[in-house]
Amino acid sequence: MNTHLYNKKSYWLVSVITLGMLFLAACQPQMTVPVTGGNSTAPQAAPAAASSEAVINIATDPKLGKILVGNNGMTLYMYTKDAPNQSNCSAGCLKAWPPLLTQGSPTLGAGVDPSLVGTATMADGSKIVTYNKMPLYYWQKDSKAGDTTGQNVGKVWYVVSPDGKVVGM
Repeated sequence: MNTHLYNKKSYWLVSVITLGMLFLAACQPQMTVPVTGGNSTAPQAAPAAASSEAVINIATDPKLGKILVGNNGMTLYMYTKDAPNQSNCSAGCLKAWPPLLTQGSPTLGAGVDPSLVGTATMADGSKIVTYNKMPLYYWQKDSKAGDTTGQNVGKVWYVVSPDGKVVGM
């Protein structure tokens, strides 16, 4: 057996596991409130980018209609510069627009079309949840469930309807 190859694989595996554990520890939410669908108006902490179980629900916004929301009822957005199943958001973009990440299968609320839900692999190897093949993100300036302050930011960020289309474009 080639011990050099074995040592390389071991180093790589330990590095990946360590980085994953550090990432997950840093992304723990301060407070979690389960969402069972509909509109929640109770203030909550900003969502963590990484979750072992991502959530997609539908909420009704008075101006935008039915939209997708994620963990803690926070609004989900689509970046029109992304390609199907490919995130083009990186570095500073990801800080402002944390991706909806998953380590398994997202939990879907009533009315969410399971045939439109998927995942794509980010540059760092993490899995971003997609809807109608487009990656989903939160907006760092949304402070509570029901906020839609990311709508039309830069004319490239939009909330997503349950049919998988951008709203208001």
